[in-house]
Amino acid sequence: MSELPPPDKRALRAAFSRAAEQYDAVAVIQREIADRLLDRLDYIRLQPQRILDLGSGTGYCTRALAERYPKAQLLSLDLAEPMLQHARAARPTLRRLKGRDGYLCGDAERLPLASASVDLIFSSLTLQWVGDLGATCAELRRVLRPGGLLLFTTLGPDTLHELAQSWAAADTELGHPSQHVNRFHELHQVGDALHGAGLTDVVMDRELLTLTYADPRQLMADLKTLGAHNVNPARPQGLTGPARLKRMLAAYEQFRRADGQLPASYEAIYAHAWAGETPVQCATANGGVGISLEGIRVMLRGRGGKG
Repeated sequence: MSELPPPDKRALRAAFSRAAEQYDAVAVIQREIADRLLDRLDYIRLQPQRILDLGSGTGYCTRALAERYPKAQLLSLDLAEPMLQHARAARPTLRRLKGRDGYLCGDAERLPLASASVDLIFSSLTLQWVGDLGATCAELRRVLRPGGLLLFTTLGPDTLHELAQSWAAADTELGHPSQHVNRFHELHQVGDALHGAGLTDVVMDRELLTLTYADPRQLMADLKTLGAHNVNPARPQGLTGPARLKRMLAAYEQFRRADGQLPASYEAIYAHAWAGETPVQCATANGGVGISLEGIRVMLRGRGGKG
């Protein structure tokens, strides 16, 4: 599959480390997408003994998973240690007293876990930050036990397309184009990575969610607070000049809606796949598949509820 330029992991770790204390205050779209992913577990019959929350951040999903699967051991893994510290401090008292859960500071591309050691990998809005998606999916397949489930969301290329187009217009006018907004994989590329890793029964769909702002500068401030600002190696170096920023803000005005608000779009890609009883070498898919939630339910009923 065609890979995107790898993100600057050092910058990524630093950004999310700085964001840990304020992240929850602005993570509106992140919580919404996480809740929609968690809801999909309602249609999957699985009683995992060990769960990996990959890219666990401040522990929002970890706490929800603990309520859903109170007997399971939960492993929280994040690239930024301050995120894990925040999550550990917020865990429920009963979970803390049991002392079974683990907190791992690590990289999704090199998991510090034994092969076939996890029943469920749950990951909300993390895989868009990996450098090699195909190799990462193979790594996730490695740590899944036979019959284990990978369930995740990632961001697609329509994410923040308004901001990207506005920066591109400013760059065209002033010259010296740069990559101002992170780039993300297409739906079919995510499917290729899953099939290429030997995962089976892949189910995927996508949706576009929109936040609104009165001013694009508030959007950029929120992205910085989240730690989700530009970490592409081709990002501009140094401060953005006032002339370029002014032109970007002017270009963004083309998207202003009748209600006076400016949209910021997020393309959410949802996927789940299973680890077969034995590793399977799958042919690479030629394209992605879009399936509605009702379609997922039909497939689950067809498999006796397994997913």
